[in-house]
Amino acid sequence: MNIVIAKTQKEILDNVLVRGLVFVVEQEIDYEIEFDGLDDVSILFTAYINSTPVGAARLYKNKVGRVATLKEYRKQGIATLIMNKIESYALENNMPLLKLNAQLHVKDFYLHLGYIPEGEIFQEADIDHIKMTKIIK
Repeated sequence: MNIVIAKTQKEILDNVLVRGLVFVVEQEIDYEIEFDGLDDVSILFTAYINSTPVGAARLYKNKVGRVATLKEYRKQGIATLIMNKIESYALENNMPLLKLNAQLHVKDFYLHLGYIPEGEIFQEADIDHIKMTKIIK
């Protein structure tokens, strides 16, 4: 398992591929919502097993988003490793607070990582979400 900050065209395209398969194909989120133009000003994280892209996420300012693992690779700790990499990056780059909008069905995953829910459940792309934050130490 290797998680990289996507810098090459291939790493960036692999990130887009994973997110497209998970969010656009599997969850049927509109392409224009998923690919909102913020990738160019975000830090993209791409996870690989051998040379196969299996997971992705992005960090825009201090907001984690687009955390995705391909269906056949779930329940193997990939998303946890991606989140650990993001938190390490945040620490190294003076981001003491991370926030995210968690899809409600993965809220417990983020709770387990120490994220705290804030506010009410809301809809984003027709999916229930909740805002969560974590102070990084």
